[in-house]
Amino acid sequence: MRFHPAFLLLVACSLPGAEPAPLSHASVLTAPQVIQILDDTVEWYRTLGTQQQNASQPSDLLILFANRQTADKVVGLSFQIARANAELLSSDANSAQGAGDASLPQALTQQQAQLDAQRQSLLLEMAADRKTRAGEAKVSELQGELTVVDARKNLLNNMTEFDRQSDSRGSGASALKAQIDAIAASVPTASATPATPTAAATPPAAANDKSSAASGRSGIWDLGTDVMKLRSKISTIDLIDRHTAALAATFQRIDAAPQSQLQAYSARGEVLAAQADHATGTALHELRAQFDTLAWLIQQTSAIVIPLSEEQVLLRQYRHNLSSWKDATKRQYQEAVAALGVRLGILAGVLAVLFAFAEVWRRAVVRYAHETRRRYQLLLVRRIVLWTLVIVIVGLNFVTELSTFATFAGLLTAGVAVAMQSVLVSVVGYFFLIGKYGIRVGDRIQIGTVVGDVIDIGLVRMHLLELNQNGPLGPTGRVVAFANLIVFQASGGLFKQIPGVNLSWHETALTLPAVSDYAALKNKLLAAANDVVGEYREELLRQTKEIERSTETSSTDDSVPQVQMHLSEGRMQALIRYPVHLKHEAEIDERISEAILKVISESTEGKTGTP
Repeated sequence: MRFHPAFLLLVACSLPGAEPAPLSHASVLTAPQVIQILDDTVEWYRTLGTQQQNASQPSDLLILFANRQTADKVVGLSFQIARANAELLSSDANSAQGAGDASLPQALTQQQAQLDAQRQSLLLEMAADRKTRAGEAKVSELQGELTVVDARKNLLNNMTEFDRQSDSRGSGASALKAQIDAIAASVPTASATPATPTAAATPPAAANDKSSAASGRSGIWDLGTDVMKLRSKISTIDLIDRHTAALAATFQRIDAAPQSQLQAYSARGEVLAAQADHATGTALHELRAQFDTLAWLIQQTSAIVIPLSEEQVLLRQYRHNLSSWKDATKRQYQEAVAALGVRLGILAGVLAVLFAFAEVWRRAVVRYAHETRRRYQLLLVRRIVLWTLVIVIVGLNFVTELSTFATFAGLLTAGVAVAMQSVLVSVVGYFFLIGKYGIRVGDRIQIGTVVGDVIDIGLVRMHLLELNQNGPLGPTGRVVAFANLIVFQASGGLFKQIPGVNLSWHETALTLPAVSDYAALKNKLLAAANDVVGEYREELLRQTKEIERSTETSSTDDSVPQVQMHLSEGRMQALIRYPVHLKHEAEIDERISEAILKVISESTEGKTGTP
């Protein structure tokens, strides 16, 4: 069988040999100490709100429910201790006021006694006069005198009461009770008895579905968020546990004073019991009054000691609940960290495989793609594919739900497509430009009326070094930029030389003079053109073979000049087409023109010299 500590203390104090301690005062705590204890208790009680914010699992809600009931009891017992100590402070104030009454001036005391005696005499005389009919007038006179005596007595009583009310101890005890009531009004559970908590806790069945949602989370972002939340939750539980330990230390510190007081009361009771064995009459009556006062003091002090002991038990249970909560949260934290580590490991492994594949791709391109242009294209495609896959894999690992990611990606893509339509088309055009029959740096191309050499090809636009077309073909000193989307435009057009080919065809049209044999004139023009072009025949044949190889077409005899004649408006017209090497096109054009003029001149001279 277990006994309450207060009962054991009373038994120990009642043993023989216990000496009574001087009883200087009845209260255990001062008013500021009582208020400070209540403030600490209320501040600790408010940590339930923090616990409720951190309770997301069903097991958390069960612990929160138990802690709320325990906290309600602790707060109720704290106010019980405060009110019991306030009554003891009132007792001290009344004792001081009694001592003050004994120290009133002797004259005031004598005057009160005289007024009491005079009033008693008047009452007796009035009772005697009422028995005779002749004494009615006397009774009326005595009634007036009694009224004056009562007024004087009331004045003395008011003066005595004012003196008592001006005592600092009495006003302090009243103020303490008012403060206790005010603090109790701010805490709903403080008005309830300790055994019946009134604060309603959230039942486990009403738990939100955060835990169930968390169990289905698989994104790295959400797993990382869970880890951070659980870490913060552990820190919060530690902080609440420290507050609870501090409050328990406070109650333990103040527990010594009331127990010492009970020991003194028990010793005093033994002394009074010994005196009562030999007392008679008036002394026995006085001892009975002292016994009643002592019993009340023991009752009030016990109302402090017993709740203090219960507080210690409740706070130990409270800390045990917090410890269980912390252990469960630590397990959840370790599981979340492990899950996060696994996901990060999987992501790192997938990225490692992806980069390894990209490295194999790069080495294969370097080894088997010997053409510089083709190697650049394959490496560019590799880079684009690699980083696209990296972004997609990382994005899919960080998001929680694939459908949400798909919706977000679709909306984002649609918005980007509308806002950057021209840019995206230019980027797509870039891949057309670098295709098999595309362009590269150094190629000579024509876009609309602009002819130039390509000096840069970017994802969005390319740059040409403009060439002069009105005279000798050379740089004008200007750089022209075209967006890559030019390949999708019907107007303008893009013309380029076949890679490795500097062959072009020029045409010269002229009106022939009237001759008798146009066939002979055509042969002379063709021979003159062949003489000029023949000096570049070897290079032109090589260029022709390059065209056949690149385009997989047959173009034999395409590198020889051609003369076509036709009749227009009664005059014979000749169209001379001849191949030129772009490097020497100005020189070839000039020599062809001179040869044609020479043939025309000889034909005209022969006609005029005929008789």
